[in-house]
Amino acid sequence: MSFKTIIISRTDAIGDVVLTLPMAVFIKERLPDCKIVFLGRNYTNDVVTACSAVDEFVSWDNIAQNAAEEIKNLHADAIIHVFPRKELAKAAKEAGIPVRIGTSHRIFHLSTCNRRIRFSRKRSDLHEAQLNFFLLKGLGFFEIPKLDELRKFYLLNRIHPLHHELAKLLHLDRFRIILHPGSRGSAREWGIDHFAELIVLLPPDRFQIFVTGTEKEGELFRSELCTPFSHVNDLSGKLSLGELIGFIHQCDVLVAASTGPLHIAAAAGIFAVGIYPPIKPMHPGRWAPLGKNAKVFVAEKECSDCRGGLPCHCMREISAQSVAEYIAASVGRTKR
Repeated sequence: MSFKTIIISRTDAIGDVVLTLPMAVFIKERLPDCKIVFLGRNYTNDVVTACSAVDEFVSWDNIAQNAAEEIKNLHADAIIHVFPRKELAKAAKEAGIPVRIGTSHRIFHLSTCNRRIRFSRKRSDLHEAQLNFFLLKGLGFFEIPKLDELRKFYLLNRIHPLHHELAKLLHLDRFRIILHPGSRGSAREWGIDHFAELIVLLPPDRFQIFVTGTEKEGELFRSELCTPFSHVNDLSGKLSLGELIGFIHQCDVLVAASTGPLHIAAAAGIFAVGIYPPIKPMHPGRWAPLGKNAKVFVAEKECSDCRGGLPCHCMREISAQSVAEYIAASVGRTKR
């Protein structure tokens, strides 16, 4: 069967979406005339449309009330349910999409998907991005790319220029570093005090520092990360996702826990420094940022203490000094 239009459906968080974009790149390379439609949520629109392998973005938030008819109007030959959603799978079947691909272990896929792929994310040692590729078996592609292959993809390559007010903040004579301390509860965090120590270790005559996050996160860290340091630029609560993506592209380094901005930075090709816990399934083996210049710091030991809601002391054992030394050595290979 030939495929003229394929829908990739992933209606969850930004980081998950970034790690799904390699599928779009892979399909586009092998089926260059195929239209790739990405079905996501409103808040992931900017990151998806920054990927040139995606031809159209459709928001589940906008079509959910009339999903079957809206999906039918896309005239798709296939849909890949990367993130299983019962009502969406049902709508895709009602829309008459000929090839409907999903995992075999979701009960509702038994009646809604006609190509069910058997694999387990929970028990696998593969990276999340690699696991997504199992679903491409439903299209006849059986290759699971190695991580080194996926790291070569610069996924976010359709970037809007920064508006003047943001662009003028950048000092071109210094290395520009983004610190993203929060995770909105989606990941174990390094701690505001560690980020403060990192700021102290990065000389302001060599490094320009920006701190990003939501307004709510900014309320938590401003007094420790921004107020004491006159050279730190507080951008928390000030950037849309599209503006953040553009700003990341103009910087050299981003430091964060396992969050969407970290994955955006890796996909943009800048130095993406991730602080991770060793606990499964949150460990970097599953969720590390993918990019040529991505780097992960993780304690080399087995630990699960933070499962009970305690702070992750494994992450806190990662020193600001080690991160600062890595940044200095990495950007030292580039010119300013």
